[in-house]
Amino acid sequence: MPNDSAFRPYIPDNTRLPELTWRALIMGTVLGMVFGASSLYLVLKVGLTVSASIPVAVIAITLFGLAKKAGGADASILENSITQTAGSAGESIAFGLGVTMPAIMILGFDLDIARVMLVGVLGGLLGILMMIPMRRTMIVDQHRTLKYPEGTACAEVLKAAATEPSRAEAGESLLDNAEAARQAKTRAMIIFSGFGIGLVYKVLNISLKLWKDTVDFVFSAPYKGGSIGAEISPELLGVGYIIGPRISLVMAGGGVLSYLLLIPMIKFFGDALTVPVAPGTMLIRDMAPDDVRSAYVLYIGAGAVAAGGLISLMRSLPTIWRGLTDGLSGMGKGSAAIEGKRTDRDIPFKWVAIGSLALISAITLATPLHMNVLGAVLIVVFGFLFSTASSQLTGEVGSSSSPTSGMAVATLLFTCLIFLAIGWTGGQYYVTALSVGAIVCIASSNAGTTSQDLKTGYLVGSTPRLQQYAILAGSLASALLLGPILLKLNDASTIYVPAAQVAPDLRVPANAQLDGPVQLQGPQAASDHGSYRVWQKQDTAGGPAGKYLVAADGHIAYLVDPGINGHYSKRPDGSEVKKYDAPKAVLMSYIIKGILDQQLPWTLVLFGVMIALILEMSGIGSLAFAVGVYLPLASTLPVALGGMVRWLADRRNNQLPQYRGLDEEQLQAAGDRSAGVLLASGYIAGGALAGIVIAITAGVMTDFDTMVTQWAEQANPLFAGAASDGLSLLPYAVIMALLLWVAREQPANKSV
Repeated sequence: MPNDSAFRPYIPDNTRLPELTWRALIMGTVLGMVFGASSLYLVLKVGLTVSASIPVAVIAITLFGLAKKAGGADASILENSITQTAGSAGESIAFGLGVTMPAIMILGFDLDIARVMLVGVLGGLLGILMMIPMRRTMIVDQHRTLKYPEGTACAEVLKAAATEPSRAEAGESLLDNAEAARQAKTRAMIIFSGFGIGLVYKVLNISLKLWKDTVDFVFSAPYKGGSIGAEISPELLGVGYIIGPRISLVMAGGGVLSYLLLIPMIKFFGDALTVPVAPGTMLIRDMAPDDVRSAYVLYIGAGAVAAGGLISLMRSLPTIWRGLTDGLSGMGKGSAAIEGKRTDRDIPFKWVAIGSLALISAITLATPLHMNVLGAVLIVVFGFLFSTASSQLTGEVGSSSSPTSGMAVATLLFTCLIFLAIGWTGGQYYVTALSVGAIVCIASSNAGTTSQDLKTGYLVGSTPRLQQYAILAGSLASALLLGPILLKLNDASTIYVPAAQVAPDLRVPANAQLDGPVQLQGPQAASDHGSYRVWQKQDTAGGPAGKYLVAADGHIAYLVDPGINGHYSKRPDGSEVKKYDAPKAVLMSYIIKGILDQQLPWTLVLFGVMIALILEMSGIGSLAFAVGVYLPLASTLPVALGGMVRWLADRRNNQLPQYRGLDEEQLQAAGDRSAGVLLASGYIAGGALAGIVIAITAGVMTDFDTMVTQWAEQANPLFAGAASDGLSLLPYAVIMALLLWVAREQPANKSV
């Protein structure tokens, strides 16, 4: 498509304003790390993230405004654009790490810090470099075709809050500048208020145990095995509000199928059996609903997610092909530095090529990745293919609807099939295959994010080359931080189960390979300072497969149950531990092990595939429903509640005079820019960061936590009383009502 020569950015090309300043870059990098950490928490909990671009932009505008009041200089709209660009990378890297790297641990390997950081850094930077040559084709030549919804919305936020010098350069009247400044201040106050509410709510709920964090209602006969639960957390409520009622209710529908149909059916048909049914290891009549889910429904959900992701990817194939051909045809002009136009300068192509080759060399030579030449070639091929696809799809449907995880699934499937065909099976090839999938997943995710940012810059008049420097710096910083956070989250929720409890007769074979020495990590380390050797048990003979700690005298002391996708919820002292389900990482591990070692219960997996196919035949997108089948209903039900709050708010707001006559797409865009989305973003950031802080400090404040738990169990009716489940819903109802109240707009000329 020819270039849209009639387009003029908000800030003209011949204007020179402060842009890539140290304060803009540092602020954006820090905000990217903050939102990357909260996104990592979310993707481990429910397999979802939400775009951080608008919250980062609003916070940057506010902080620069406070700096001006303290005597600093005005921040230009181009500085705010740089801050937003540097801050957006954390969320996409968090998504890629969260859906892939925990699979390493699920497959029986340690979550090595060097491996995690290498994957994050190499994948994040590679995705940006692969996107740069396609900028003119995707952003400029297809300006009218590819809308990039989040990028366009972010540009509107930046323009609405533009300072007086920026508005003057844009040729706007300054008469309404005071009103624009007032609106920007109000929006910032909303997001910071949401952050504070989410943070305080979570600390009171988890650290001080003023009320239960999960409510459960279990049915008895004649509906034995049925149950309903909800994790009443602000971040999941915020996610539901942002993604809206349709997707959130479809996800919850998958949870309803699992907890109110599949689990009760398994209990009904298996209750009279006198022997365990594989892959379960205990009698079905002795299983609680969560035991049935772990033994059977997880595999059904994994099959549904895999099928849904592949169907979503296949549906996008025409778009992928179009984006690939357009990207290749525009590659030469895409990185040309046009010296006469500030708004058309990219990083020169030769440096992009040199950087890409350096990254590919590092991938090939990196020992922790267990990489080989074939793996590196697959990364180049799939990385370029899916980075192009992600950029195109993000432009058409936005970041939230782009099937990035489906691309990772496809990468893993093809990689594992190639490995199987040439006889590469066994443990070391698990790591190689997963490293290929992880780097491609992060690269494609970050390519889509980079496209959104460059669209924002195109609309406001930023310099592409400076944006590209900013997102490279932000990606590098976030990748270096998120690896340690991932390990800390896992350690804080890891349980060291006494071997006598799960495998009393288990002995270490004489030829077993022992690694170490290691010590306990997390809260239990306070009571056990011993040094142990590590035995990775691959089979289930005599006890569960997994990681065991062996004492100096040779006896097995502990089974290490990880915080991510672990199976035990209570420590030896009786304290409850919240695990991270990491649904998409589990799917990745199933694909690798299922293909390379053929160790999956394929019948259950195919049941899940059939669920996805039936939904698609009925005209319903299967991926969101499939994720709901896999996740606990307690995780998807609060997301659905957030979606219902959004439905109520939009239903009322759409009747206001200023929205009459708008079509459905315009109403959706207006809702995405509303005050409710800002408060929900604050809920997400505050609640998720509180969860990270609580998880990290749990190992330091063990005595305090024990004391508070004892008090709550003995004297707090909202935590342990007969009516505690119902009473615990009251504070949750308060933050739901507040979200609805803030989201309700005023008639024209009075809206937030």
